[in-house]
Amino acid sequence: MRLVALLLIISAWSLDAQRQLGLIQNSDASLNGYTLWSAGQGAYLIDNCGGEVNRWESTRFPGQSCYLLENGHLLRPGLVNGSFNAGGTGGIIEEYDWDGNLVWSLRLANDTIHQHHDIEPLPNGNVMAVLWELRTTEEAEAAGAENPTIYWSPLILEIEPIGADEAEIVWEWRMWDHLVQDHDDTKENHGVVADHPELMNLNYRAPTGNPNQPGRVSDWIHINAIDYDPINDEILINSRHMDEFYIIDHSTTTEEAASHEGGRSGRGGDLLYRWGNPEAYDKAGPRRLYGQHDAKFVTAGHPYDGSISVFNNGENRPEGNFSTVDVITPPRDAEGRYLLGADGSYGPEELTWTYEAANPTDLFSRNISGAEVLSNGNVMICEGSTGRFFEVNQTGETLWEYNNPVARTGPLTQGSNGNVAAFRAERYEPDHPAFDDRILTPGDPIELEPLDYTCVINDGSTSTDEIHSALTATLNLQGDRLYLGLNETGTYDLRIYDQTGRLALTQQTSSLTTILDISTLATGIHAMHILRRDGQAHAGIQFFKS
Repeated sequence: MRLVALLLIISAWSLDAQRQLGLIQNSDASLNGYTLWSAGQGAYLIDNCGGEVNRWESTRFPGQSCYLLENGHLLRPGLVNGSFNAGGTGGIIEEYDWDGNLVWSLRLANDTIHQHHDIEPLPNGNVMAVLWELRTTEEAEAAGAENPTIYWSPLILEIEPIGADEAEIVWEWRMWDHLVQDHDDTKENHGVVADHPELMNLNYRAPTGNPNQPGRVSDWIHINAIDYDPINDEILINSRHMDEFYIIDHSTTTEEAASHEGGRSGRGGDLLYRWGNPEAYDKAGPRRLYGQHDAKFVTAGHPYDGSISVFNNGENRPEGNFSTVDVITPPRDAEGRYLLGADGSYGPEELTWTYEAANPTDLFSRNISGAEVLSNGNVMICEGSTGRFFEVNQTGETLWEYNNPVARTGPLTQGSNGNVAAFRAERYEPDHPAFDDRILTPGDPIELEPLDYTCVINDGSTSTDEIHSALTATLNLQGDRLYLGLNETGTYDLRIYDQTGRLALTQQTSSLTTILDISTLATGIHAMHILRRDGQAHAGIQFFKS
């Protein structure tokens, strides 16, 4: 029988000092599984104790998401330089087998199109990809643009992989086919914007500048996420620039997707639903999203089934800059059609669930980031700009926490600094088909020279009656003496690390009250790791020596 891991907390360093890398916390209430993310030129899979289960290496940097397929392969976009240069640039899709061999790749980058940000593996084995498509100044003028310029407009392709480096495009959708504008009444798409929530207002936050000028791009909508609902055959795409997300009908043919009729909805490729910023279609409702990322359908069978989760980055939020994770439930009728409210805007007015840090600004990522509702109702969150992954329950309690230890140059040494931002992190449960018939033996932590810690995974074999109570510790500093108080008897190893992650002092104790001589410690922040010899209790605490 495996013992349930107790709360492991090794306090993070202050913002002005080095931050601890790797595992910070793993409690028995965390959903057991494997966490996947892209970093450096590879992708990493760890268990809940931070042990490396697999690693895939590429010759390219991410572009940006990655996914584990049911056959155990890794699917990821990679970075290719080209005519399009903006945040989230990709350009090639790569598939690697479990052992890291490249088995398929497809370049989607030329002078008129470029893959970016996200892809979505489909149940039929195809891949949905988000691309920029060049629209010239002349095309923009012909479409009724108020200030004609170059547009990088959204294009979605469904791709059937063939062989090692080929594919067939089996379906496509373009935002450019679903426009409305009230500027030029000589154009066919002229209309009252507020009367057409199913169309995109071409002149709402139009792009500026020239993509060939450094720092000046024409990324119009900035789609940064795509997701698929196999039950309703619908696609969800997320727009950072418009502060809203959209649902479209995938049951159409390509021809129907370019029109306003056809498909299961009978509305062709028009927007079936949108939410986050009613101003974008000339409605007066409150804006709810601010530069958000990772809008996705809640998986069928999970709590909040039928809802959508999103990481609401929160830049320029009226209350201040802070991020939240929001879950909303779109109103539908008995036939599953999305309902407009009495004011002509899409609801809901209220969130189904939200996570906000106790001190709101403690969670803030200006860009990237993501979140997903797990099968037990916990929520996995990626604070992208800091590379912090953490899991919370429905009351907002943190159950698992991990700091990405991989920078652009690769894994970092514990106690060192680097850019550890991460686009997104995904949690896969042990019964996922990717793990069938595989021996998942975790290796060492990814970070180099890791801290010495003990962590035991709750695999469900231990009942809650057998869970040991959490160890707590109190410190009192008096000059060069540190008084440590513990709430449970036992034999403990005490380890003190300085802010570089270097082990500075060790001691053993079997007393509930211990006095440590810390005269040899340098001035600054230190972290104490307390481990009971039987492995059933451990804790961490931070202190400052003046």
